[in-house]
Amino acid sequence: MAIVLGPNRYGKAEVRLVRVTRDGDTHGLADLTVGVALSGDLTATHLTGDNAGVLPTDTMKNTVYAFAREHGTGEPEAFALSLGRHFVASQPQVVRARVTVESIGWERLGPHSFRRKGDFTRLCQVTVEESFTQVVSGLKDLVVLNSTASEFRGFRKDRYTTLPETTDRILATEVDARWRHLSGEADWAESFEKAKDAMVNAFVNTYSLSLQQTLYAMGSRVLESRPEIAEIRLALPNKHHYLADLSPFDLENPGEVFIAGDRPYGLIEGTVTRDNAPAARAEWYL
Repeated sequence: MAIVLGPNRYGKAEVRLVRVTRDGDTHGLADLTVGVALSGDLTATHLTGDNAGVLPTDTMKNTVYAFAREHGTGEPEAFALSLGRHFVASQPQVVRARVTVESIGWERLGPHSFRRKGDFTRLCQVTVEESFTQVVSGLKDLVVLNSTASEFRGFRKDRYTTLPETTDRILATEVDARWRHLSGEADWAESFEKAKDAMVNAFVNTYSLSLQQTLYAMGSRVLESRPEIAEIRLALPNKHHYLADLSPFDLENPGEVFIAGDRPYGLIEGTVTRDNAPAARAEWYL
């Protein structure tokens, strides 16, 4: 039996970057968390401790800050692509670079005043090789709720089932979504905004018989409206709301007062894809 080194990578995680763009008295603001992971000929450092082929992770951090100053940040996907291409092109021992970006939104209050947005976090993951690029965009922490137009009935029951069927319930979830682009070129700002809007519109306008049905409607709406996207993966926790029992107080509760459940919760996950979409060449995940 031989013991061998398996797949590996290394990098710098959670590089915090705030970039102020100064255009006279009017400023712009980018708030990013960047991760870099490199793969390639790293056998020597693992087996013998020879670091001749190891670019320090501190250098990766410095590169992120230097690129922000020299090239600006722009859209998260564009910034990630520029970093990934740099590491592959400048380091002969590096075969693949994976760059992730989380972007926090800020709302303008004045020429140089801002208020942080808290409704969602924008995401991207870029994988770059010498002759290959894969771009995944997405978001997390987008909380949406329909106060009606949702049912859940006709489900399988066994001796442990206590959940009653319902023809009218609150449907709420915290959207975590990633979508893979067909190429490494796109109008990243428009693509992201239109994909997000498509998901939200599908959630709003789908009469839901299950959260699974809603997930498929959201994913389908994105693919129908955005030809540059190959597939989308969604994770939708079911944020349960339970009708409060007010009978001890001699009060009726006609679907008005609810207890917002914390945990446990149902978790619905799924992928919606084009049947002719090329397969992903690099791993990507929720």
